[in-house]
Amino acid sequence: MKNSRKVAVVGASGVVGRALVEHLMQGEIPVVGLSRRPPADLADAPFQSLDLTSPSECEQIAESTLSDVTHLVYTALFEKPGLIPGWQEQDQMQTNLAMLRNLLDPLKTSGKLRHVTLLQGTKAYGAHVEPMKIPGLESDPRHLHENFYWLQEDYLRDLCRGTDLQFTIWRPQVIFGHALHAPMNMLAAIGVYATLQKAEGLPLTYPGGPSAVSEAIDADLLAKAISLSFDNDAFSNQTFNITNGDVFRWQDTWPALAQIFGMETGEPDRRLLSESLYDKEDDWSQLISRYGLKPYTIRELVGDSFYYADAMFNAYGNAAPPPAILSTIKLRQAGFTECVDTTAMLSRWFHKLAQLRILPQLR
Repeated sequence: MKNSRKVAVVGASGVVGRALVEHLMQGEIPVVGLSRRPPADLADAPFQSLDLTSPSECEQIAESTLSDVTHLVYTALFEKPGLIPGWQEQDQMQTNLAMLRNLLDPLKTSGKLRHVTLLQGTKAYGAHVEPMKIPGLESDPRHLHENFYWLQEDYLRDLCRGTDLQFTIWRPQVIFGHALHAPMNMLAAIGVYATLQKAEGLPLTYPGGPSAVSEAIDADLLAKAISLSFDNDAFSNQTFNITNGDVFRWQDTWPALAQIFGMETGEPDRRLLSESLYDKEDDWSQLISRYGLKPYTIRELVGDSFYYADAMFNAYGNAAPPPAILSTIKLRQAGFTECVDTTAMLSRWFHKLAQLRILPQLR
């Protein structure tokens, strides 16, 4: 079955999409990436530009590029400026539904497409609106809040009903990987913050409040799991949580982060990165010249991720947020048992960003 696959990765310029395109290319599985922008630092990746909000563009792509695609992985996401408020706004939910529908409606009668992968996340358990039940289980009833996840999932289930088309839905925790312009990229947010602090001779001070117990997922590990699910009966029409396999708190991880960057930790110093770092473009431009970095602006590297970092670091709160912990028993029982140490993952990714000349070289 491997040799008969052709995979389309929709949202290829994002953190998950980029990691998956790279993983499939390494495995010599035919793949095409689709997004408005090409995936960062993957110059050889087969790529087709696509605006998912345009029904006519989607129809044209379905008739040409996607005509022989067997597996479609949908990682695209529409977020509004400022990020957090948009999560509960109807226009954002309807835009995300329309983007998926625009692409899949023209593929309803495709004789080749046999599997669709869809991404959700911890918001499926209502963690962003109230304390969630611990651990989050895929078998739990839907949390009763409005969310584009449910709109997309209901549409996909209806699309597959009565056909041979299969689907798999993934609920990853906080995802770590490389992409440009990403709205939820903690790797870029921390990397830019640490680099600016170091350039000023300052310690890597923790900028948040009391942190929650958290989980992460390595984008490369998620890519492996997604590819394993292709043509695998254990994953057909199922939903899976996925994490690295350990837990952490940002405050406890901070000394390890400082060590990765060769910095002191200093005393915690609460600040909103979204209010203090977007104005540092001149400083970043000087670092680009000094270290021979790729000429990306802070906004290109981070997108809206400083808003996300402020939320993850609990920069607004005086008490630790409730934990958001997922069970991954179902995934292990289905046959995917790989895990990653989160601190080792952070070190690997920051060193990779240095190799890519996104960040200065680390010791």
